Formats: sequence, structure tokens, C-alpha cells
Amino acid sequence: MIDVRPVRLETRSLVLEPLSLDHSDELLETVDENTFQFYMGIMPATLSPADFRHYIGQTLAYPNTVSVVARDKASGKLVAKSSFMDIRAVHDGLEIGMTWIAAPMRGTYVNPEMKLEMMRHAFEDLGCVRVQLKTDMRNLQSRAAILKAGAKFEGTLRKHGIRPDGYVRDTAMYSVIAEEWPEVKRLLEDRVAAAGSQP
Repeated sequence: MIDVRPVRLETRSLVLEPLSLDHSDELLETVDENTFQFYMGIMPATLSPADFRHYIGQTLAYPNTVSVVARDKASGKLVAKSSFMDIRAVHDGLEIGMTWIAAPMRGTYVNPEMKLEMMRHAFEDLGCVRVQLKTDMRNLQSRAAILKAGAKFEGTLRKHGIRPDGYVRDTAMYSVIAEEWPEVKRLLEDRVAAAGSQP
């Protein structure tokens, strides 16, 4: 049975810190009007500091979820946020999701380094047999990034969730299982090496 707790993780270029309310103002600088356009769960009512802080509080209280922020070692700035979520302890599985990356850092070393370390922690430290990822079917950028991270497409969950604006979304589901992890790890390590440590 896996036991997922807040943890500090480190990569070549990033430090992954447990999310806290103290991150609210700095983390707000990493989002824009498009960050939450495909979310179907909780999201800030507006991008005001007060609403965003309330959203971070909701995230911290979200069931079966442990969230992290990614701090760039070179600049000292927060550049991303993600979560271990849908934690199924008795089934040794979880999801990596509720993720965003600051716009200037998309397509750089941030996503592969973060995914590599979070999956490594899930499979090697926690003993997961399955890590899943999912996204809105319309989110082509996210779907491409998930495939690029080595996950396999499993299918479409039709009419899976209703967004706050009333849109009923279809969800694309992906996963990596323990037997695939060594190859996925090599793939991500190669991507990290190719990306370097600068955008």
C-alpha cells in the first residue's frame, strides 16, 4: 500500500517543494488567463491575489491530493505547479495532474525534469504499479506533452466532467505502468539531457 506524503524532491535544475499558502503570491505570477481553460475541477474565481490564495487553500484541502511547486535553481523563481492526485493507496496507483507551467518555461527543461522526478518518486520511492495522466480532449498541447513524456493513450472517457462554465468535457486518459517505467525513464532522461538547463 503506497503512502503519499508531502515531500521535497530535487532535479538538476529544479527543487520541488510541498505547496503551501505562503506560495500564493509568487505562484500567481506563473499563471495567465489561459492557465485554467481546460480544468474541470477547482480553479480560482478570478486571478486576484485574494481569489488565488483561496484557490490554493482549496487545493491543499483537496482529497487524495499532495501538491508541489517547482522552483528553478538558477533564477530562484517558481516556474510550475503539479500534484500527486487520485491516490489509490490500496491499489498502488496515483495520477500526476493539476499541472501548469509558466508560459516562458513551456517547451523547456521544466516539464521533462518535473515529470521524470515525479514519476521516479512514484515508481521507485512509493512503489506504484500505475501512474496515470489525463487531460481535456481539446487540449492538444497537453495531449502531445503527455505522449512525449512516454505515457500510453488508453482511451476517451466520454462526458467525463462538467466545467464551471457548463461545458461537458471528454477526457483523454493515459498511463505508465511499472513494467514500462525503465524505458520511460530512459526516454525522459534523454529529453532532459537534450533540453539542457536553460530555456
